Amino acid sequence: MTERDPQILDIEKVIVSRAGKKAKYIPKFLIRWFEKFMHLEFINGYLKEGYVGVEFCENCLKYLGVEIEVKGLENLPKDGRTYTFVSNHPLGAIDGVTLGAIIGRQYDGKVKYLMNDLLMNLKGMAPLGIPINKLGGQARNLPRLINEVYESDNQMLIFPAGLCSRKIDGKIQDLEWGKSFVKKSRETGRDIVPIHFDGENSKRFYRIASWQKRLGLKFNFAMMTLPSEMCNSVGRKYTITFGKPIPVADLDRSRSDHEWAQEIRKKVYEL
Repeated sequence: MTERDPQILDIEKVIVSRAGKKAKYIPKFLIRWFEKFMHLEFINGYLKEGYVGVEFCENCLKYLGVEIEVKGLENLPKDGRTYTFVSNHPLGAIDGVTLGAIIGRQYDGKVKYLMNDLLMNLKGMAPLGIPINKLGGQARNLPRLINEVYESDNQMLIFPAGLCSRKIDGKIQDLEWGKSFVKKSRETGRDIVPIHFDGENSKRFYRIASWQKRLGLKFNFAMMTLPSEMCNSVGRKYTITFGKPIPVADLDRSRSDHEWAQEIRKKVYEL
């Protein structure tokens, strides 16, 4: 068991670090409201336990009282090789935590996945993450960081849609998948394991996401509700289905990487 170091998330410090000199213009009452909106007291109640890595993920599910039904666990290879695990992204928080727990436990904690760099403020999650920030120096280093993980002995977990699922044509589903996981898996000889996560967020989340799109707003307001959505997961049950590995050798040049990515997305929703 990893030695515990009690943690606490200080929203005000995070905001100041992100806003820089502009932080002085942010009123204190707005920060206090945001802390309540994010259920900070509830979140810190768990962070104080000090779990790290896979243990963080596993005990987070226990803290929330989330029940997980796993199907197709026999499809997770234990042959010493590394794989690319790809999943739909219906929830934006609990799905990442849950898959980190399952895959991490199956492979002795050797799992990495891309995450918003804001989540790196959670010390328990940080060891599992490759921080994504499209601005600044980190963005320049991102291709190198991703290459290092693909070339390492860590299992790679990817949510190819990038954002969590939206309501499209009356159904909760991912946006179009990005193609990079196909290219990188081919380059590093990683077979691809498809995963379907059965779950959805609140109606409020999809309304906010819809209005954000209609108004053409660049700021992801829907993302700001994800801590609240995570708290809404208390006591819920989710089903995860692992499909059989797709040999990367089968992803030939008869289709483009983009077309293969959409084909694998289709397979995920057929699980």
